[in-house]
Amino acid sequence: MSEPSTEKPPGAQLTGWLASLVRSHNTGALAALRRPEPPIRTEAHFKAASFAPAEEDEPYYQLTAFLFARYHAGAATPRLGFGDMGAALRRVGNGATRGPENPGVKRLLTRITASREVPARHLQHAVDRARSHNSAPPAWDLLPEDLARWKQRGRPVADAWGRSFYTPNYSNRNSS
Repeated sequence: MSEPSTEKPPGAQLTGWLASLVRSHNTGALAALRRPEPPIRTEAHFKAASFAPAEEDEPYYQLTAFLFARYHAGAATPRLGFGDMGAALRRVGNGATRGPENPGVKRLLTRITASREVPARHLQHAVDRARSHNSAPPAWDLLPEDLARWKQRGRPVADAWGRSFYTPNYSNRNSS
């Protein structure tokens, strides 16, 4: 019988490394990661990609690092987030116009979930919105896995994000 693995999942490892950049005030690496498609990839880009369990998953880990770095621009303390992107968008807004009650946030979620390809630009807007409203981000450790599964038949990730956004007490693997 083999011993249970004590190694953290790849998304958690990526998140730990990204959080360490914020804690150590490594502004150079974070600034590099905030450039979505730099002409020359930096050490930070290669490091973010190295957490991916397979080469085809590297873009999702780099996109997660980009979104994390955007959310944490100027931050002194990392916010690890919770729930999926739908849950994060549900928290965006002010007072009574939060989540589904906020027309702009509702349109953004619709654009995200309608996309057949990974909606990188819309995700950037979602993270920027969460940051500007000082609301909790999505669980960074789950995001790369969700992005890697984005194009699965039946669109389970987009549907889960929609349920998280519209259903007040929706609970699945991403919320805890």
